[in-house]
Amino acid sequence: MKKLFLGLGLVAGTLAFAQTTTPTSTAGPKFGIKAGVNVSSLSGDGYDDTKSKVGFSGGLFMNAPLSEQFSIQPEVMYSQMGSKIEGKFANTTYSTTRSLDYITVPVMFQFRATPEFYIEAGPEFGFLVSAKDSDTVGNFSTTNQIDTDNFNTFNLGLGLGLGFDITENFGVNARYVAGFTDINKDGNTSLQNDGNKNRNNTFQGGVYFKF
Repeated sequence: MKKLFLGLGLVAGTLAFAQTTTPTSTAGPKFGIKAGVNVSSLSGDGYDDTKSKVGFSGGLFMNAPLSEQFSIQPEVMYSQMGSKIEGKFANTTYSTTRSLDYITVPVMFQFRATPEFYIEAGPEFGFLVSAKDSDTVGNFSTTNQIDTDNFNTFNLGLGLGLGFDITENFGVNARYVAGFTDINKDGNTSLQNDGNKNRNNTFQGGVYFKF
């Protein structure tokens, strides 16, 4: 919880900085909402990436111009991440889907190559709020909540993306976030129970609306 407050404090500080450094010759800050789809996986040391899991992402942002071409965009998002593994044993198929839900705080620095098109990069700070495993063996399924204390509840990643303003207020955005932090507090929470480190990797695509 302290880390979540730290992240929100970082956003507040970024907003204050952006408002005080916005040149008078550019437009003022704009607030907006965004929503889209996450296609996420967990990578690990010693084996290939697990299969992708589809989830939701959505939240709020503020875009503050620093010059005619550069701007800063802090966001507060609800982001569903995780991954799944599949296999077959004795002619019976099985799968395990790990769902990890985060409150994320991306801080993107954007460069506009044209008035409509931009590229962006910046850190993303994530705070785990819930975790569960869904297991399917043949036609039988179960879902189990996992105590978040078993995980590293802080996640650090680097986002790279691009976007396009279809109109002055409406646009589309795509972003890839590579995680740096092992999600496991110890090897016991590894998706494959092998003691390896697991990191979040997420492709995000969606739409946004500026007020």
